[in-house]
Amino acid sequence: MKTDIEIAQEAELFPIQEVAENLDIPKEDLEFYGKYKAKLSEELLQRTKKNKDGKLVLVTAINPTPAGEGKTTTSIGLGQAFGLLKKKAVLALREPSLGPCFGIKGGAAGGGYAQVVPMEELNLHFTGDFHAITSANNLLAALLDNHIQQGNALGIDPRQVVWKRCLDMNDRALRNIVIGLGNKMDGMVREDHFIITVASEIMAILCLAEDMQDLKKRLSKIIVAYTFDGKPVTAEDLSAVGAMAALLKDAIKPNLIQTLSHTPAIVHGGPFANIAHGCNSVRATKAALKLADIVVTEAGFGADLGAEKFFDIKCRKAGLHPDCVVLVATVRALKYNGGAPKAELSSENLKALEKGIVNLEKHIENLKKYQVPIVVALNSFVTDSAAETEFVADFCRARGCEFALSEVWEHGGEGGIELAKKTLETLEQKKSEFQVLYPDEMGLKEKIETIAKEIYGAEGVTYSSAAEKELKRITELGMGGFPVCLAKTQYSLSDDPNRLGRPEGFTVNVREVYASAGAGFVVAVLGTIMTMPGLPKVPAANSIDVDENGSITGLF
Repeated sequence: MKTDIEIAQEAELFPIQEVAENLDIPKEDLEFYGKYKAKLSEELLQRTKKNKDGKLVLVTAINPTPAGEGKTTTSIGLGQAFGLLKKKAVLALREPSLGPCFGIKGGAAGGGYAQVVPMEELNLHFTGDFHAITSANNLLAALLDNHIQQGNALGIDPRQVVWKRCLDMNDRALRNIVIGLGNKMDGMVREDHFIITVASEIMAILCLAEDMQDLKKRLSKIIVAYTFDGKPVTAEDLSAVGAMAALLKDAIKPNLIQTLSHTPAIVHGGPFANIAHGCNSVRATKAALKLADIVVTEAGFGADLGAEKFFDIKCRKAGLHPDCVVLVATVRALKYNGGAPKAELSSENLKALEKGIVNLEKHIENLKKYQVPIVVALNSFVTDSAAETEFVADFCRARGCEFALSEVWEHGGEGGIELAKKTLETLEQKKSEFQVLYPDEMGLKEKIETIAKEIYGAEGVTYSSAAEKELKRITELGMGGFPVCLAKTQYSLSDDPNRLGRPEGFTVNVREVYASAGAGFVVAVLGTIMTMPGLPKVPAANSIDVDENGSITGLF
């Protein structure tokens, strides 16, 4: 059996200008990064704003398990299937982070015969967007510490510095560090911290900004520290905005690549959903809607994280109106949620399936609260029995959901025809009455508790004293009307990764709260979730290599 990277390397890629022709994009509106990658020009984005919007399809999933759900693979295969049906379709996806590529997850370009390519370039440096974000983030950190060193005219309290450095790599040793050691000229000694780049507020800002003017406005609002008398200090106060914007000048432009079957894919931005807001950029999604009749996008991890943030943050902020949701599940993952050991997931086990399908049930109930039509896509494995597949199909139909098998990993677009047709039928026959979960005017605590109770199924929420204090300060600073971004484990509906299925009778604990003033939301960190992940005992990096011909191996 061929690996994903072998399939990708054997594929025939079209020059990117030929792929762009499917969206009526002229060559002069492409900024080329080699033969198979390009950025979309600012002129194109402005010129197409008058176009009518296409239909927006969100692909989300049940909670991820070691068995794998294939959400990105399903998204890409669905886009390929629309192409086979002669629909003018485009994918709007996130860029992969280097952290998972070298950590536990491997590549993030889809899988099997449903991939976006060039796969290796996308997974590694791509067009440099993440490096630009890392540089802008760390420039701000350097300017902040330099200001303190050079006389501290703003009266910054070094004990109340909240801006963290970042790196797009899993490195737990950088979570808590001490800087300024050495002599007096090496800076003030203080505790500092690193987060992964995909959790940086600058990533969130880039993904929510409408244009360069909006980007600079958002950058200016970033709170980096507080003064000795408790007043916030911003990036604007440090005169950092222009230089950061210069570093992000090209990164703000969406990227165009292709699938294995040459369906256009706009790939831009990449915040994680477990520690950030989990959606590709607003610019990419809006451009896609103006360029195609159907846009397939995705949100990170399970629907309790990615879809909730897509709806309550991205759609709220950008005025997007999703038309359909595709909810991805697998028989294997549902059996795992029902207690079946990982080693036995290939054997028929209707008892475990019946017990674990409550996880899917909860996600269906959650999505219905947003008033968007749902199609459940069962990502098929050869080990699934007919009885197991039929059980899931009957379960979904009994709850008013459309159902379709997806075989895109094995068959590419051909394996997604059933899902594409069911999605088209839903778009044509069922009207989306999209609504957000909570109003802007609701208090921050009430917003957190609404998500915890309505989406996670929690009985209540507890807060650390530090979180309580910060919520009060954020509200007093006028940010009580912001939506909330809850950072928690992706593996469970609760904040405990070991509670599978549909947990009940639990509370979630808010350990930390901070304002992403430029992004326009408040982050609440639940449980033990870390914004700088660590590497596993055997990292994926151990298997990655380059052969004598320059071909990368072992990426996935």
